[in-house]
Amino acid sequence: MKIEFQKYQGAGNDFVLVDNRDLNFPEHNTQLIKRICDRRFGVGADGLILLQNHAKLDFEMRYFNSDGKIGSMCGNGGRCVAAFAQELKLIKSQTAFHASDGRHEALLKDKLVMLKMADVKGIEKIGKDFYLNTGSPHYVRFVENLAAYDVVAEGRKIRNNARFKKHGTNVNFVEAHGNVLNVRTYERGVEDETLSCGTGVTAVALVASFTKVKTAAKQFSITTPGGKLKVSFKQQADTAFNDIWLHGPAEFVYKGMYYI
Repeated sequence: MKIEFQKYQGAGNDFVLVDNRDLNFPEHNTQLIKRICDRRFGVGADGLILLQNHAKLDFEMRYFNSDGKIGSMCGNGGRCVAAFAQELKLIKSQTAFHASDGRHEALLKDKLVMLKMADVKGIEKIGKDFYLNTGSPHYVRFVENLAAYDVVAEGRKIRNNARFKKHGTNVNFVEAHGNVLNVRTYERGVEDETLSCGTGVTAVALVASFTKVKTAAKQFSITTPGGKLKVSFKQQADTAFNDIWLHGPAEFVYKGMYYI
């Protein structure tokens, strides 16, 4: 059996994308997906995305973490699958598709993709830190000297503590400079630091607005190790947000064939 794929990256968050409209991909084969995503023995990626038919929308996005297990919403993955759908000529400059957390819209221009995220209601305060769900669960901590911070060790502690050990959480560490935020992320499912995380930077922007970190702006520029992203939104109440958009690049890397 052979699997035709394309690889995309969004601000360094990279994905293997497969056109699975014929439903031939063995998505229940966790070990296969894990091996495809392996950076030494496979293609190498933070996750694998299947593009499938949907009865009412342009397509469905099925996202798997690099550990081979089905994942929750992935923001950069959503932007990349929109670009992939455009490459397949399923869409032109805009789309509506289904993901694990429901309906999403995307606008595409050149290599930039704007993805509309799910509305968010509720931010939990945990000591000096924060917890919320932006399609995926995110723990947010503000720190100083982010470049030297041990993201993997500290992120792993939080992800595996008594509360989060069973289902996991992504952990975002933030250094704020007005409405410019520097972010590094430890991702569950990858169990390591990734170069960026779309739902993560979205969570960080909402928390920054909630805490009024040196600005009342409802648009934040985000710098991650993999590149720059932007998050814009409307804040309806202290912890209620809608019209949330994740802006950033979604770029084709290469295409190939994986043989089983």
